[in-house]
Amino acid sequence: MNATSARAAVLHEAPGNLVVEEILVDAPDRNEVLVATKATGLCHSDLHIIRGDRPANLPIVLGHEAAGIVEAVGNDVTSVEPGDRVVVFPVAACGRCGRCLQGRPTLCTSARVRRPESARPRLRLTDGATCEQFGGLSTFAEKMLVHEDALAQIDDHIPFASAALLGCAVSTGLGAVMRSAQVQPGDTVAIVGCGGVGLNCIQGAAIVGARRVIAIDTNAGKLEHAASFGATDLVDTSNTDPVAAVADLLPELGGVDHAFEAVGSPSTYELAFRLARRGGTATLVGVVSPGALVTLPANDFLGEKRIQGTLMGSVRFREDIPYFADLYADGRLKLDELVSNRIALDEINDGYAQIADGGIARSVVVFE
Repeated sequence: MNATSARAAVLHEAPGNLVVEEILVDAPDRNEVLVATKATGLCHSDLHIIRGDRPANLPIVLGHEAAGIVEAVGNDVTSVEPGDRVVVFPVAACGRCGRCLQGRPTLCTSARVRRPESARPRLRLTDGATCEQFGGLSTFAEKMLVHEDALAQIDDHIPFASAALLGCAVSTGLGAVMRSAQVQPGDTVAIVGCGGVGLNCIQGAAIVGARRVIAIDTNAGKLEHAASFGATDLVDTSNTDPVAAVADLLPELGGVDHAFEAVGSPSTYELAFRLARRGGTATLVGVVSPGALVTLPANDFLGEKRIQGTLMGSVRFREDIPYFADLYADGRLKLDELVSNRIALDEINDGYAQIADGGIARSVVVFE
């Protein structure tokens, strides 16, 4: 099988715009899978690179949240076959290293997500120049060439636009609640930031039976959306001190058992820690700029307050993504409602402009 041509959104300079053009996607090698992309979500993690806030080798095809259909497989592929519907996952897991065997696959360092530097590149521009592959995925293209370790199978009942979100926003938000923080029935929860990931923290807390789910944001429209995903209380920080507001809502506790940060800034990291009660935990989900520093009151740690990070919600993706799909099939997990806009690949820059404005949950590129 020879390299195949595919339309893709390529970033040639940062900050800059994505350029939709033809690229060449190589044939699958050993343990590799060629996937026809059916839908891919637009995530803030890619926007950081487009803006030049995070470094990347250029040119590059971005994107890491997608669903599609397996077209071809290389030698030794055993987990999928042509025709399977799959979700790609940004943190591949080998399933054999110490971290994977401990049930912490998002910390796997042995997964073979990329080809060796000495091998032929997976992606090339039409002039033959190498095109970088983001996270071993590059979902902003009609075709994806990925290692089988980065794939999870899904059933036929989920529309591709909704299924794509299982690979990042949904897994990160639900996983942060269920896996990283292990929120229990009756716990009190606050979520700072009600974008795509924050909404999934909210519905994750509602699914596990949290007693109070407090949504915190500066955007009234996002807060209204949060209520439909299970928030019991709404706090608009554009006109309210969130720490005082939460204390008023929970006077007997003075804070929440679990606070989740889903924005990605030092100030909201600090806010999440302040929202947690004595003995409470702040879980940091949002991605901050490299080198950012956070200042916390040291004495609060003596009250057994804790702060922790999470990578992709600490999910066990081959186990959890089918579980999340079952929650959707049972009507307990909102996926379709997360998709604010369905756009074509040619509209991807407009889609990112809308995300930068902060007014929507998720835009999804749908490939016909």
